[in-house]
Amino acid sequence: MRKIVLMSSVSLDGYIEGPNRDIDWHRVDAELHQHFNDLVRGFGALMSGRVTYELMASYWPTADKDPDIGPEMAEFAGIWRNIPKVVFSRTLERGTGHTTVVREVVPEEILALKAQEGGDLALGGADLAAEFLRLRLVDEIRLYVHPVLIGAGKPLFPESEAPTDLRLVETRTFGNGVTLLRYERDTATRPGDATGTAATAGTEGA
Repeated sequence: MRKIVLMSSVSLDGYIEGPNRDIDWHRVDAELHQHFNDLVRGFGALMSGRVTYELMASYWPTADKDPDIGPEMAEFAGIWRNIPKVVFSRTLERGTGHTTVVREVVPEEILALKAQEGGDLALGGADLAAEFLRLRLVDEIRLYVHPVLIGAGKPLFPESEAPTDLRLVETRTFGNGVTLLRYERDTATRPGDATGTAATAGTEGA
């Protein structure tokens, strides 16, 4: 069965963006961007909420037409255009090519998606991630910790009523100081299937 992989860049103090949604503190150089390209190319689909999707869709479909961008960014533009995308939103009517809009996070539907053939499923966006975490649908977490403290902003992880046991399976430090921490849900606590009713949140403002 395919895994759901939560991926996110975070500051050392745990934020994914600053108070004004700024991410100019991200340290993405050629090495790290090529790592992202190689990783994303192997996924079966990208899953996100509307806000994250629209942010990506506003730039990447035509990014490689810009003669001033680097080769790694141009390569990623083609990867993003071609990879299947699943957007969770109650208001978005349609997306660009290879995009499927889903209204709610329904555990049974997510499990059916995981059971399909293909690569693992990448999950992005704090609000959607919170819903997937609440429903215990996340199998792996890949944190790219940037060496900066931003002091305030939007945290990646929500408050939780109970701890979630994780197992560290990989670390890697890139030349720019960004550190990858890759965790899997502890097999002793990871359920074989998810329970719960259809979610009414997790669509990033719908």
